[in-house]
Amino acid sequence: MTAENITLIPSEARGTTCAVAGCAQDIRPDQSAWADLPFAISPPSGVEAGQASHAISRSGIRLEIYDLAEIAGEWKAFEHCADHLVFQSFDWLATWQRHVGTRRGTIPAIIVGRETDGATLFILPLAVETTRSCRRLCFLASRLCDYNAPLLAQDFSARVSTERFLLAWRDVLALLRSQPRLRFDFIDLEKMPERVGEQRNPFLDLHVQAHPSGAYLTDLGRDWNAFYAQKRSSATRKRERRQLRQLAEHGKLCFVNVEDSGEIARTLTTLIEQKSRVFARMGVDDRFARAGVREFFLAVAGDPGMRELVHVSRLDVGMQIVAASVGLKLRDCYYLILSSYDDGELSRFGPGRAQLNELLRHVIERGFRFFDFTVGDEPYKRDWCDSELTLHDYLGAATIRGWTIAGMTAVFRHLKRHVKRSPALWRAFSRARAFAGLVTASRP
Repeated sequence: MTAENITLIPSEARGTTCAVAGCAQDIRPDQSAWADLPFAISPPSGVEAGQASHAISRSGIRLEIYDLAEIAGEWKAFEHCADHLVFQSFDWLATWQRHVGTRRGTIPAIIVGRETDGATLFILPLAVETTRSCRRLCFLASRLCDYNAPLLAQDFSARVSTERFLLAWRDVLALLRSQPRLRFDFIDLEKMPERVGEQRNPFLDLHVQAHPSGAYLTDLGRDWNAFYAQKRSSATRKRERRQLRQLAEHGKLCFVNVEDSGEIARTLTTLIEQKSRVFARMGVDDRFARAGVREFFLAVAGDPGMRELVHVSRLDVGMQIVAASVGLKLRDCYYLILSSYDDGELSRFGPGRAQLNELLRHVIERGFRFFDFTVGDEPYKRDWCDSELTLHDYLGAATIRGWTIAGMTAVFRHLKRHVKRSPALWRAFSRARAFAGLVTASRP
């Protein structure tokens, strides 16, 4: 797609027009180390059950429990120098807790680990979620976030060995269970990447298993035209140029970098409606129908204080939004987390593909080095990406009830990964799921 085909503009009030011309190695500790690291249900030394919110771990690391409000200032300051992922940004998680977590009864349990000299070694953004059957220890907003991980000091790996972290983790669990409101039945740490910034993720030294879905990343280079030619064949580029001209026949074509608050709300509302129709057609759960999720996305996208983190864009044909996306930005990486396109008459001209192409051009021109398509095994991601990221889950139990649920969850995820890794099985499952969705939607 060439620059002559499309005009890039910032968002303005509705009615604006524009013209169209033309892996790191998985290092595991020696198994003998586990013999000295039992799952401690009692509090670590010096903790009175139900009272203290801190403890000196047997690893020598001071462990402290905080609520979000208590740790806000330190967390934000730590973000600037720590290795972390965009989904563990304080504002992102605090907004989720305000709109979604409080409605679900989620209790944040933020663990800060400090060295003997007082330096912060890590922040673990954990939470306890309650269902009808049990209490689950997980990362805060783990189901929403594509990646879940700790925030690590830049010298964490130099200061904290594998054995020391495992010992600290055992005492984190004991400290949490010493607090009546934070007791849990099982542990579910899902979608953990192998690296956190420049460092290996220390949670990979637990007994992890591969997450059912992968994630996809591409190195953008410095020039859109070169990147586009490398990733798309000449025949594909020719077809996409033709489709772009066909879209332009139905109205003025604009890629909009949405910045106006009113236009952000309009764009997000359209994106959510488009995605909800797709979910219904696929027979999958509509995430935006869950309590607070719609409000969460509108809040993070519309907050002027989060513009450095959240980016909204769309493709307009005349006055119609034919495709839209939401991305997150952190340092030299752009993360695509939501995208949609109109499934009406214009869908045959590839508006979603055109929107993605222009978004990639936009990101390259602004100096980002990597584009992360995040979790999901959609075929189009493989067309663009040169790296597949393996994510990992850890499941553990603290009670008999939790042991049962953790075991069932592990089996389910193993089977799900097997199905998703088999193209024939996945196609059959997807068709059956879509058919079930149609049957359900047709019922009065």
